Amino acid sequence: MKRKKFIHMSAALAAAPFLAPLSSMAFSDKQERLKNWAGNLTYGTGNVQYPKTVAEVQQLVEKLPKMKALGTRHCFNQIADSKDDLVCTRDMNKVVALDTKMHTVTVESGIKYGELAPYLQKQGFALHNLASLPHISVAGSITTATHGSGIKNGNLASAVTALEIVKADGSIAHLSKEKDGDKFNAAVVGLGALGVITKVTLKIEPTYQVAQRVFLKLPMVQLKQHFEPIMSAGYSVSLFTDWQNDSINEVWIKSKIGTDKEQNQPEFYGAKAATKNLHPIIDHPAESCTDQMGVPGPWYERLPHFKMGFTPSSGKELQSEYFVPLKHAVEAIGAVSRLAKQIGPHLFITEIRTIAADDLWMSPCHNQTSVTIHFTWKQETEAVMKLLPLIEKELAPFNPRPHWGKIFTIAPKVLQSRYEKLDDFKKLAAEYDPHGKFRNAFLEYNLYS
Repeated sequence: MKRKKFIHMSAALAAAPFLAPLSSMAFSDKQERLKNWAGNLTYGTGNVQYPKTVAEVQQLVEKLPKMKALGTRHCFNQIADSKDDLVCTRDMNKVVALDTKMHTVTVESGIKYGELAPYLQKQGFALHNLASLPHISVAGSITTATHGSGIKNGNLASAVTALEIVKADGSIAHLSKEKDGDKFNAAVVGLGALGVITKVTLKIEPTYQVAQRVFLKLPMVQLKQHFEPIMSAGYSVSLFTDWQNDSINEVWIKSKIGTDKEQNQPEFYGAKAATKNLHPIIDHPAESCTDQMGVPGPWYERLPHFKMGFTPSSGKELQSEYFVPLKHAVEAIGAVSRLAKQIGPHLFITEIRTIAADDLWMSPCHNQTSVTIHFTWKQETEAVMKLLPLIEKELAPFNPRPHWGKIFTIAPKVLQSRYEKLDDFKKLAAEYDPHGKFRNAFLEYNLYS
């Protein structure tokens, strides 16, 4: 009974209208509440603070009895929500230090990848991976295990080498991959449960260029017979499908210049090379998308699908995503395809990607290289909330793990059983936050019920 109530509450939140831009002032509950970027979720309080320094974060954490940290509001569920107080780190967006010898960069938690990337490029450096959107903050991305693509590329959190976190008592914890082992692996994908991330150190590498090509109508039979070679054909590969015929609509191949074989042939496993730039949703204009047609460009202008200066994807939408072990990729895709008729009317597009395994405890890729099946839905909340249990049932034999920042209906006991280090993670959360200051309805339901 409790589960049904929570799903209904999520659906109601998902029906909220589009949000106007952030104000620079703090809000009170009498003023308009923030919404997420897609407008499907209205946050539970208008009490929002915007600290500019670590000291200000400490003061707020000491003062507030219950709170959550908030980034760029790109999550579709209540993981970063609070009915009490929100502390938004958007104004903590500076590069703190670049270590050219150790190949690391330390940044404040609120910086966006689209802001950090040009800085690194000017210094001759790059990150190993980027998500499809450059609009997201570093801290928000890593704490939800947001991922990017590439069969040999770990998610964005796998680049983290050190963290600074303000704990529930206002004290600061410094954790590093080199010194803190298990505690570090627990904290990186922290789901907002441990405290407020104020600084992040990321591993960087020498800059590189990427060329992107798109191929149309990849026969599904080719995908079934050659899945891993297809997904290994570039540094990063994405498949886009609406499930409505026996082919993949678009294959996006991003090749690292000088390392990968460029896919400049007229055909790719029966798919035809595109003759112009395309949007993942084929009838949308491509001006918001990163350049294709094999034109080389800096890593940060090719690895994302969308440019920083444009509204990403569709805009008014819902998103859900499921990670399954790579070895089950073909079976999982086939399972979802059985629901094509039900899915089709409510879907903008599905994207299929691969992500390398990592050792981060609460990452969906913990100890398993994964394929992700991502759904960009029309904002038809009631229909989508009815579809998700059907999709989850089809995927159940493969033990799917949902993206932490997107909508899902997997029962808590089932979800909890898929994270072998969950009990140890909760022990660390209790150490950092003994009275549950950072726990909210999402965490209570999914991790503790």
